Amino acid sequence: MTSAILNGGLGLAYLGFSIWKIYEKLNIENTICPLHGWLVLVFQGFTWLLLGCFLGLQKLHFSTGTAVKLYSIIIFLFGGFVSLASLFGAIVNQVDLIKAVLDILCLPGATLSLISALQEHSHKKCDNDLSDYSFYAPLKDGEASPTSDNYSHDNVTPFAKAEFLSRISFWWLNPLMKLGKGKILQNNDFPRLRQEDQAQTWYSKYEELSKRRQEMHESPSVLSVIFSCQKKPILVSGFLQLVKVLALSTGPLFLKALIDVTEDKAAFRYEGYALAGGLFLAKCLESLSDRQLCFRTRLVGLQVRSLLSAVIYQKQLRLSNVARITHSPSDIMNYVTLDAFRMSEFPYWFHMMWAIPLQLSLALFIVYDSVGLGTVACLVSLILSMLASTPLTKFQLKYQSKLVMAQDKRLKAMTEALANMKVLKLYAWGRHFQNVIETLRKEEAKWASKVLTQKGFNISLFWSSSIVASAATFLTCYFLGIPLSATDIFTFLATLRIVQEPLRLVSDVAGAYIEAKVSLNRITKFLDAPELQPRHTRQKSDSIDPEQAISIMATEVSWQDNSEKATLRNVNFVVSPGEKVAICGEVGSGKSTLLAAILGEVPNVKGLVHVNGKVAYVSQTAWIQTGTIQDNILFGSPMDPQRYQEVLRKSSLVKDLEMFPMGDNTEIGERGVNLSGGQKQRVQLARALYKDADVYLLDDPFSAVDAHTATSLFNEYVMGALSGKTVMLVTHQVDFLPAFDSILFVSDGILFKASSYEELLASSKEFQNLVNSQNEAIDSKKHTQHASSQRSNKVLGKEVQNYDGEQFLAASGDQLIEQEERETGDVGLKPYVQYFKHDKGFLYFSLATMAHAAFVVGQYLQNYLLAADIRNGFVGRINLITTYLLIGCILPLFLLLRSSPLVFLSYQASQSIFPTLLSSLFRAPMSFYDSTPLGRILTRVSSDMSTIDLEVAFKSNIAVGTSIVVYFSYVVFAILSWPVLFVIIPMIYITSLLKRYYHASAKEMMRINGTTKSLVANHLAESIAGAMIIRAFGEEERFFMNNLEVIDMDASPYFHTISANEWLIQRLELPCAIVVSFSVLALTWLPLGASSSGFVGLTLSYGLSLSAFLVSSVQVTCMAENIIVSMERLEQYMHIPSEAAEVIPGHQPPHNWPLVGRVEICDLKIRYRPNAPLVLQGISCIFEGGHKIGIVGRTGSGKTTLVSALFRLVEPAEGRIIVDGIDISTIGLHDLRANLGIIPQDPTLFSGSVRYNLDPLSQYTDQEIWEVLVKCQLRRAVEEKEDGLDSSVVQDGSNWSMGQRQLFCLGRALLKRSKVLVLDEATASIDSATDSILQKTIRNEFGDCTVITVAHRIPTVIDCNMVLAISDGKLMEYDEPVKLMSRESSLFGQLVKEYWSRAANGNAYSEDLH
Repeated sequence: MTSAILNGGLGLAYLGFSIWKIYEKLNIENTICPLHGWLVLVFQGFTWLLLGCFLGLQKLHFSTGTAVKLYSIIIFLFGGFVSLASLFGAIVNQVDLIKAVLDILCLPGATLSLISALQEHSHKKCDNDLSDYSFYAPLKDGEASPTSDNYSHDNVTPFAKAEFLSRISFWWLNPLMKLGKGKILQNNDFPRLRQEDQAQTWYSKYEELSKRRQEMHESPSVLSVIFSCQKKPILVSGFLQLVKVLALSTGPLFLKALIDVTEDKAAFRYEGYALAGGLFLAKCLESLSDRQLCFRTRLVGLQVRSLLSAVIYQKQLRLSNVARITHSPSDIMNYVTLDAFRMSEFPYWFHMMWAIPLQLSLALFIVYDSVGLGTVACLVSLILSMLASTPLTKFQLKYQSKLVMAQDKRLKAMTEALANMKVLKLYAWGRHFQNVIETLRKEEAKWASKVLTQKGFNISLFWSSSIVASAATFLTCYFLGIPLSATDIFTFLATLRIVQEPLRLVSDVAGAYIEAKVSLNRITKFLDAPELQPRHTRQKSDSIDPEQAISIMATEVSWQDNSEKATLRNVNFVVSPGEKVAICGEVGSGKSTLLAAILGEVPNVKGLVHVNGKVAYVSQTAWIQTGTIQDNILFGSPMDPQRYQEVLRKSSLVKDLEMFPMGDNTEIGERGVNLSGGQKQRVQLARALYKDADVYLLDDPFSAVDAHTATSLFNEYVMGALSGKTVMLVTHQVDFLPAFDSILFVSDGILFKASSYEELLASSKEFQNLVNSQNEAIDSKKHTQHASSQRSNKVLGKEVQNYDGEQFLAASGDQLIEQEERETGDVGLKPYVQYFKHDKGFLYFSLATMAHAAFVVGQYLQNYLLAADIRNGFVGRINLITTYLLIGCILPLFLLLRSSPLVFLSYQASQSIFPTLLSSLFRAPMSFYDSTPLGRILTRVSSDMSTIDLEVAFKSNIAVGTSIVVYFSYVVFAILSWPVLFVIIPMIYITSLLKRYYHASAKEMMRINGTTKSLVANHLAESIAGAMIIRAFGEEERFFMNNLEVIDMDASPYFHTISANEWLIQRLELPCAIVVSFSVLALTWLPLGASSSGFVGLTLSYGLSLSAFLVSSVQVTCMAENIIVSMERLEQYMHIPSEAAEVIPGHQPPHNWPLVGRVEICDLKIRYRPNAPLVLQGISCIFEGGHKIGIVGRTGSGKTTLVSALFRLVEPAEGRIIVDGIDISTIGLHDLRANLGIIPQDPTLFSGSVRYNLDPLSQYTDQEIWEVLVKCQLRRAVEEKEDGLDSSVVQDGSNWSMGQRQLFCLGRALLKRSKVLVLDEATASIDSATDSILQKTIRNEFGDCTVITVAHRIPTVIDCNMVLAISDGKLMEYDEPVKLMSRESSLFGQLVKEYWSRAANGNAYSEDLH
């Protein structure tokens, strides 16, 4: 249709021009002979008109045939010949300008007709192919969609069904712009993308092309596949770029003809009017082609970003564990948030790589016609500029690569610190990690400053190139004696002025290419990383022996390629359907590795692993998604209310849900922060049970719950709900072992034969030691129990009243995770002020702006002197050229003066903003991290911070600078052709109205796009953390589909933002074209005469470039408005309400505090948020110095909250805690936490070495560290590593077992030797034998210290001096354990009896079975 309209219009223009020629001949010559002039025009007019009509009819009724294709090829060749011939003729003054313009437009018309003919069939095929793609599968009943609240599947963008005129004018966007003018836009106001732009479409194409190339035995690269997917859009946008270049190149020809008109050299009477009309049409064509070019390339970029985000997400689901060491979670996050975004920017600049040389070539043809051999000087100067840029570009590539590497290191450290902020606060390591990040930031800032400096040099070089070219050309013409008229000079200057903007963009094109190249290399390296082993090692099918639920025959199971370090050897066993198998062993023996091998997660398995049926997996470290409890339990399965309630009951979650304000619809914070450790595990168990799998793999799920809950879960869940299911349970609690059909005992990587409890006990000395170590702890105190033994033999399967002391939810029903904060409405210059107020920012920006203004004025003075004195005989040519050269020499200095302050501004602002942001994040209370998903923070410290580092200063200055040029051009028009004021004034008013109308919607689009980026980051971060569970449940496809939906939700605001930019620019270019055309008319009306031809040339040289500068001004202003949102987002996190001071001068404790370790708790009341219910309700007690205190209670009773209060992670609502006579609320947080010791509930390791994880502050010697490793049973494991203390620990410590991680935390405490030590479930993931040894170690090493132990294992606290029992946040009892066990109503006594009863019930169950 586009081809039909363009060719039809071209035909009508030819016919109209032929009629004008006939009329002119009759008036002047009274004859229409000779015929060839106007007859050729008539023939061309009918030819193009018929072509347009035929294309329109063919589009509606006919199919494309061979004859049509052949005809289109002939027309294309004819149009190309006519176009090139007329272009050459126009340059050498041999044809009419109007005919030359029409002939030049023949080539675009013929090209469009050829494309239409050749691609008609392929379009139909493409439509059929698209219909075959499986787009978003409907979510199953009850499945939580991450976008279900804000993203309607019925609301598709009007662009999908827009007609031709609506598309080229962006009229389809008007409803959204109108809506944004009337109200503040929200997420659900944005329609869905059309199918062609959705991530699923492009991922399907990507997969199809990749498979085709693999079948052809080719190695498909990411870039080649992307080009194959996007070849049609690239060709269309390339054609639009060609049309734009040709339309732009006609400008100097119009100027040349107009100067001839003013010098009374008009070809015909009304040539001035014809030139004004032709110029207006050329500008409209330039505008239409440029707008569609920018829109389409941005759209291609969006599609590339969506594709890469989807491919990277899919890859991380398949990534092997070895590859995860190289590509950390923070690296993968960067691939999506930074590298995919940089790749998406490149299509916008791609065509400029060939369009700029083409435009320069056409300009040189025009310049040659004007200055003859002076063109050589112009060409040489431009070539020298290009050559000078080569080393700068190489340095920029080098510095960009270094910068990306430095960014990765800094973001990796920040990700670790932010994800483990609670641990940093407990250990008082915040300062150290903050200093580490600041050191990494200095390295990053060094490379960022080098990149900015190179960018400044590049900009100065290319902006100076046109000045140097003009000066060299004029000087050459003087020495060669080439005469220069006003026509020649200003045609030359207008040509240079038009190519000045492309020359200025060379540095941006080079920068975009470099960034894209670096990002592509990083993404390619990631996509080439090894994936998990093929699924032949794990078959989920009914084709294998139905009598074998699990079968393993492997000589070695290893996480590394080195067979000498195999984790398990000679693994050979079969599990029958319905069999219950327990796996036990010491810490680090390979229990979790065995389950991982069954799941297909271990990279090196020499043998076969078969699994028959569907698998459900419960990990040792609970993985909870952000969302409701119901979403986490259903996990994509449809809702069955009856089964769902049964699952809640079997998982002991009923009473917990009753305590939540919104029941199972309560939003769970990231990583389950508003759930206790036991509740997180029970949610995991419920998720597995609801899946109704055939095989259940449970990795020590009972270590996080109290004895009663563990017994209830074992009886109701494992032995009840999973009866008839195949179960493999890793456990350290030997009391349950007698109830299992068989037991696998793992020791030093060797699996003892699966045997019954009695057989294994009789045959294995190691197993005997494991069982006896726990029995000894119980028997040492059992004689003190003399209360009724009958109560202990009752069946303990009843429901337990659980209270969630760790929940952070208000009784009013508020959700913990709130919608991401964003600014709304017009905030004016506020974000710019926030940026420039940092470290002399206003001064630097003012200097840069003044330098740019001086540059603009200097250029005007150069041209004005030429215009005024070119025909002045009293001014010598040498004087004129000398003055021009002097000004030209000064102008590059202004460019350098402009770039230098911008580099300083970027560097200094970043150096001021980042420390403030970092300090704010590290000083934020834990309540901030509990309610803020990590992805929101990471997008700010990664992409937003990168934008502040590299973009804001330069983009803001360029926006101001181009605006100065535009308004200065208006001033030139007003001075030199005053009638144009009647058009300029209303045009400026209309422009301001359009901008205000645009900003009402566009600003909200940009802000919403900032928040949707966080959704992508959040979903990716959660999926990386839970990749093993996702694979175990076979939910990769569902998570991938959800990710595609999140990607599209992020893409929709961005798509409408770029559309709104083009909507505005197109509506601004029309007034600009009117101003330029009216100035032409004004110049033809005014009696200027030949002496004023220089001013005519000066006016039009500014007029012809006005459109380019206006577009550049609006585009850069839009970019600046877009990127300054990053400052808004950073500002939100730069002033987070802080914790109490780290150090309070004058209130610092003595250096040896606490000396005794006496802790006094006085009427302590805790609530987590204002108006929330009390979590601790008036607890009062005293822990004497040197005593061992045990804290017990049901899961969620408030035990961990008491620990949080001691470390002031939460401040008391009332009451106080006094340690050795000092109220802890009166001293600084660092002074408090640095003097207390803790082994936290969640063991945390950081990437680095073993030494760094034990002693990050480098306070101890290697000898002291080795001694501690012996005491915490880790020396052997460390010595087995090649590098000893320098052995690597990957992010999250995933290359060490959970038990070993807890031993690391114990080692930290042994090194620190605090007088007050808190153990918060410190040995929950450790076997009983190791636990017994460690308890003895703790008693020996901390004999004179106050040790506060929170534990579910009764043997851990039974020998304490005092036991504190908490229930429902209230102190129920506090006394010696012997006395408490002797009381009939004692809560502690009841817990002890439950623990013994569990062992007794387990033995009785075993006897019944045998």
